Amino acid sequence: MSTPKRQIHLGAHFPGVNNHTVWSHPDAGSHIDFASFVHLTQTAERGLFDFFFLAEGLRLREKKGLIHDLDVVGRPDTLTVLAGLAAVTEKIGLIGTINAVYNEPFELARQFASLDQLSGGRAGWNVVVSSDAFTGENFRRGGYLPYEERYARSSQVLDIARELWESWPEGAVVADAASGQFLRDADVGRFAYSSEYFDIEGRYSTPRSPQVEPVLLQAGDSPDGRDFGSQYADGIFTLTRPLEQAQAFYREIKDRAVRFGRHEDDIRILPGATFILGDTHAEAVEHAEEVRRHQVSGPTAIQILEQVWNRDLSALDPDGPLPSFDPDDEATTIQQGQARPFQDRLEKAKEYRERAEAKGGLSIRELVIDLGAEMSFVGTPAEIAKTLDERVQARAEDGYILVPHITPGGFDEFVDKVVPELQERGVFRTAYEGTTLRDHLDLPPAGTRRGVVPARADATPTGVAA
Repeated sequence: MSTPKRQIHLGAHFPGVNNHTVWSHPDAGSHIDFASFVHLTQTAERGLFDFFFLAEGLRLREKKGLIHDLDVVGRPDTLTVLAGLAAVTEKIGLIGTINAVYNEPFELARQFASLDQLSGGRAGWNVVVSSDAFTGENFRRGGYLPYEERYARSSQVLDIARELWESWPEGAVVADAASGQFLRDADVGRFAYSSEYFDIEGRYSTPRSPQVEPVLLQAGDSPDGRDFGSQYADGIFTLTRPLEQAQAFYREIKDRAVRFGRHEDDIRILPGATFILGDTHAEAVEHAEEVRRHQVSGPTAIQILEQVWNRDLSALDPDGPLPSFDPDDEATTIQQGQARPFQDRLEKAKEYRERAEAKGGLSIRELVIDLGAEMSFVGTPAEIAKTLDERVQARAEDGYILVPHITPGGFDEFVDKVVPELQERGVFRTAYEGTTLRDHLDLPPAGTRRGVVPARADATPTGVAA
């Protein structure tokens, strides 16, 4: 009997704070109009995607004292958008990025439980840990927590939130004047938690939601971030990597999860990726080159390189060679509010120089375009479906959080052409089989485990699954 093929999980990312979007395309629409959120989410639901994913920044990024050209100004609050989308969708999951450092656990628990209630069990939380004091200036505590404390506090936030979500036992009666039923159990919702970061006690006011707790995603890629995600997260939002590197990362995270007493199948690896389609392979390649040229203008290429060099490079020619001088690793970061600051700028600059030289002496702009190509799948619908399928079967990932280059219609063609190819290959659903986001992702109910298993015995010496 043949082993059933592994199923592909898909999330739909609504872009905004990046250079993936072709802002100048005639089909590009608003990034803040609710109609844009509705169109993209309903398209993804028509394509039977697992979830819609919305990122959020807590402060507009700045470069050299000016608002960053690639930031979206005026985007509505994430949870407000997701609550609105719950009313115009039926099945698709709704995941929002919310910071665990600058928010209180009682508030976060109540907000996500409410979203889970309103959506019928479709809520998800992408837990992020802020990385800079610049963002912290928007909050009353000021500044920010030192690196070593951010994950410690965030772990306690999740511990408290879970205690709150589970503080209402299943079947507890909510006050309902129409039926004459009222909550009388004095212990329901009671909680107390004392630590170096929290000293709270009270009664949690939101009844148990359909999923009990939302699906948790996490995107930290440092050693601490990988431990945090392996311990708490249901899914890891990460980078798209070359196949062998992706397999090694996949195996590492799964093994870390087992060391935390979890089953390796209780966590999903979901890299972000873009895609470019064409009726022929040559057409797709040509289209991809055109899209990347629009995504990475000369000024954009300089701005992206400045994140590594941490210097003002505006005097350089973007169509010229990389700087001959090294990054400034001592000065305050030139871009404030960057989600992923570079830990070793000198090493990254060395890597960029070697890459540019190995590919025939790439210019600054050509290098930035080439770097972005690593995260993109290019080809006909059948070719892209085949690539996604092969990588998932090879345990490089469990699925993808896809990022379109046009908003809000960027998923229309994928849903119409690639999804049927995945279904034909037997690796993607033809209908939603469950009602909750945990159902879509084939995750166990919150608070339960499938049973701990040892790490795979058939791993190669490099840790890549055979």
